[in-house]
Amino acid sequence: MHSRRAFLAVAAAVAAPGFARAAQPVTVFAAASLQESLTAAGAAWTARSGTPVTFSFGASSAIARQIDQGAPADVFLSADDEWMDWLAGRNGIVPATRRRLLSNQLVLIAPAGSKAALKIGPGMALARALGGGRLAVADPASVPAGKYAKASLTRLGIWGTVESRLLPGENVRAALAYVARGEAPLGIVYATDARAEPKVRVVGVLPASSHPPIVYPAAVMARSRNSGAASFLGFLQEPQATAIFRRYGFGVLARPG
Repeated sequence: MHSRRAFLAVAAAVAAPGFARAAQPVTVFAAASLQESLTAAGAAWTARSGTPVTFSFGASSAIARQIDQGAPADVFLSADDEWMDWLAGRNGIVPATRRRLLSNQLVLIAPAGSKAALKIGPGMALARALGGGRLAVADPASVPAGKYAKASLTRLGIWGTVESRLLPGENVRAALAYVARGEAPLGIVYATDARAEPKVRVVGVLPASSHPPIVYPAAVMARSRNSGAASFLGFLQEPQATAIFRRYGFGVLARPG
């Protein structure tokens, strides 16, 4: 009897005028390096707004192409400006919503138990430090983390010494996994990736002056008809969200006035 009364009460509430239906989830496609931090920010947003958020993480290059091919994204967060520019050039974003959210650093990592040591700087003996192994990086042909790594090693004058000894991953988390599993003695990833994986340690930080600034732009997608997309993007620059990103090691860029 009690169960039937409870059922009838819920049914009546659903049928009543003004009953609030569950909001349409906001679908976010984002760079793989944002997995932990953005998931935490999404949970905070859902707790406050009642609107669910679903995520798809991967290489910025891959997810930009997926969006261009019709993948149903409401918001895109890239790990560089280039792939956001590419999507903008194909009329894939709402230009007025575009903003730079975060920054990061590039680090050289080794397995946690490794004794590898290397002074980071021009002409550093990275090839020698690899021994008989390979350098794990995200694909330098298209993935932002890999492109930043190539730019840095080129500026430091050693790209030619390691170019033939790369172990490329489809995204930065794949490169991280190679080192964590001991499949590569060294790798280059974002500082936030190294922080998220206890099976690796940071050997050194690559100079910020050796590569383009690492920035994470975000925008609402042109095909999106979800009214929550812009609100979620705005939330990512509010104190509650920026505190989360800082906790995971990201730099937070100033919100435009």
